[in-house]
Amino acid sequence: MCHQILVVEDDHALRDVLVRGLRDEGFNPRSAPDGATALRLATSGLSAAVLDIGLPDADGRDVCQAMRANGLIFPVVFLTARHRLEDRLSGFAAGGDDYLPKPFHLAELAARLRAVLRRTASASPAAAGDLTLDAVGHRCAVGGVELALTPTEFRLLALLMAGAGGMVSRRELVRAGWPEGARVNDNTLDQYLTRLRRKLRLAGSALAITTARGVGHRLT
Repeated sequence: MCHQILVVEDDHALRDVLVRGLRDEGFNPRSAPDGATALRLATSGLSAAVLDIGLPDADGRDVCQAMRANGLIFPVVFLTARHRLEDRLSGFAAGGDDYLPKPFHLAELAARLRAVLRRTASASPAAAGDLTLDAVGHRCAVGGVELALTPTEFRLLALLMAGAGGMVSRRELVRAGWPEGARVNDNTLDQYLTRLRRKLRLAGSALAITTARGVGHRLT
């Protein structure tokens, strides 16, 4: 499968390098110079996006949040010259899946794209109760009605569904939800689980995420 990747970068020279390099790596890249163009080109047919945070018309994190609000949950890898921990955490909070500081090697970007695509594809239980999950199409539905999830929410719910009602540890959830090396505290995981519970409840699902303190969580 040739994955279609949207490259959003305002620097013309770097954008061309990324497009050529990703094509050489076996991807099918499209490009956008700004946030408005990215939102116009973003469709459910994309496999992933490479999104610069410092765009001329918008903060890339806002663009990512707009994509998520439109129900687009393909993986997003942020590019940025910012190196602070707070910047990385805000990227994850905005719905990003990975974070690559500039300057970087193209081979590392390609490797990170393959990693987030593998994580998404591996999360593919077929169904649990009234929930169905399509890992290839990055869609989840409650009783046939599509549920809008961020990529992190998608991966967390997929792992809980794969657990078939059994207990899933918090460490396993963090490992499934965030890239290796990401600093995820207990409060961050709890916030995501709270949002998942609310979305399931509002969608009318008969399933709920329960907690066994000190042990983990299950979908029942």
